[in-house]
Amino acid sequence: MTSPSAQTSLSTHVLDAARGKPAADLQVVLSRMNEPVAAAHTDSDGRISWAVALDPGDYLLHFATGAWFASTDREAFYPTVELHVTIGAGHTHVALLLSPFAYTTYRGS
Repeated sequence: MTSPSAQTSLSTHVLDAARGKPAADLQVVLSRMNEPVAAAHTDSDGRISWAVALDPGDYLLHFATGAWFASTDREAFYPTVELHVTIGAGHTHVALLLSPFAYTTYRGS
């Protein structure tokens, strides 16, 4: 039998909805039970495929949106976006659509 962590994976995709482009080089920290698991920056397509062993459970994705918007010379209302997600066995994809004064998220495929 395969362990749950071998079957569990997570990816993230962040899009700049105001500009209609990927949110490249946005810092994201993945945590579980208040302990950092991994940190990464989105690639040029706004994506992160978390290359860490994960067990099913509750996680926090912390997006440094304020610093990212500042790096593009734009004002932003949300200095961070934190998404609490529950992932199960298999693959979970978390999408985040950003604009300077709003955001939305959904579980993708």
